[in-house]
Amino acid sequence: MGLGKILVVEDEPVIRSSLRRLLTRNDYEVTEAESVDDACQNDLASFDLIISDLRLPGEPGTALIQKSEHTPVLIMTSYASLRSAVDSMKMGAVDYIAKPFDHDDMLKAVADTISRQEAAAKKPEPAAPTINNNESDANPAGIIGQCDAMMTLFSRIRRVAPTEATVLVLGESGTGKELVAKALHDASRRDDKPLISVNCAAIPETLIESELFGHEKGAFTGATTTRNGLIEAADGGTLFLDEIGELPLEAQARLLRVLQEGEIRRVGSVESRKVNVRLIAATHRNLKKMASEGQFREDLYYRLNVVELNLPPLRDRGQDITLLAEALLEKTTAKMGTGSMLLSPEALVAISRHPWPGNVRELENAIERAVILSEDDMVTPDLLGLENASIASAKPSINSSAQSQALQDDSDSELSMEDYFLRFVLEHQNQMNETQLARKLGISRKCLWERRKRLGIPRKEAV
Repeated sequence: MGLGKILVVEDEPVIRSSLRRLLTRNDYEVTEAESVDDACQNDLASFDLIISDLRLPGEPGTALIQKSEHTPVLIMTSYASLRSAVDSMKMGAVDYIAKPFDHDDMLKAVADTISRQEAAAKKPEPAAPTINNNESDANPAGIIGQCDAMMTLFSRIRRVAPTEATVLVLGESGTGKELVAKALHDASRRDDKPLISVNCAAIPETLIESELFGHEKGAFTGATTTRNGLIEAADGGTLFLDEIGELPLEAQARLLRVLQEGEIRRVGSVESRKVNVRLIAATHRNLKKMASEGQFREDLYYRLNVVELNLPPLRDRGQDITLLAEALLEKTTAKMGTGSMLLSPEALVAISRHPWPGNVRELENAIERAVILSEDDMVTPDLLGLENASIASAKPSINSSAQSQALQDDSDSELSMEDYFLRFVLEHQNQMNETQLARKLGISRKCLWERRKRLGIPRKEAV
């Protein structure tokens, strides 16, 4: 029995014949086709791998990605165009190789792809995460969110995580880009290998190359021993480069070599070493603009931007803000051992009104500050240290259109947050279940239950 069944799709007879001979000599069973239509005469699902030229008569080779469903497709291109290679990867190609190809490189790409496919088939399929904000562990890496932008992000994380594609995570500082990297790693086939996180902005420019690529003894003053770099430490696993826009141009050139050739060279060494890492990069800067201005290598930008994930700022996430605040409060009190605490209605108003320029990191710091300063089990606005805390007792600004209308109808009356909560629950609990009520109020079911208890509002009895 051979090492696997491969379909070769190539319109040039000489290349097709050469590739068939190379693969059959190495114990692969090969079927040939000269176009996408010709290839589809076969049962594509019966092959372990499809190797296709990008430019074919009729449809391009990338058309086989959708048609083959679960069979991986490796794209060949004689144009060696970085753009076409990136486009192929975005469409779902498992890998690409430039013609004329090196025989050893081709055999390695084939063997790696088939072995990953076999490993994935043996690995139990994980249950698709349910976006349930009362159980944050069900979300990727425990990320909390239910707004449309976060739902889209969760879906894309689940799609891209099992692939080997390089990912670029974009978002303002403090939005949780490292959590996204962890989610991608945990759901990948490299989850049993290390995830190495590096903040490029936190390492001095003079040391960044040594930190990433390692150095030989005597390479520079102070290099008294040979040292492995962080990229070598991530071998077999995932490398997360945060704030990659701060990487110096010379280090960018070295990183490009890692992505193109899968090898590194330590500072002061003439010898290259093979590494196998999946790269996830993140930045709050506009890399495309930086590339056009010569501040970032354009070829590296296209290599990084195979799949782009966008994290929305906290101010654009609607009711996620209160969900996060309550989750962070629970996490902080557990860490500090202070016992259970609640956010007062006025504190929730202050939190929902604040613009959060520092995003989730700023919210986490505000909650931690409040827990430290609080003298009882209630977090009040003044403890959060926010600019709008002094007006938190005013009529709340509510995201839900239903709640906004309810308040407008009572514009002549001065409702406190407690009064509003009481009126809203009593008026709507006959039409809504607990989950719907909590969602409309922008709180968790647990918080809804606790406030019912505190205000003495009984739950509607089940019929």
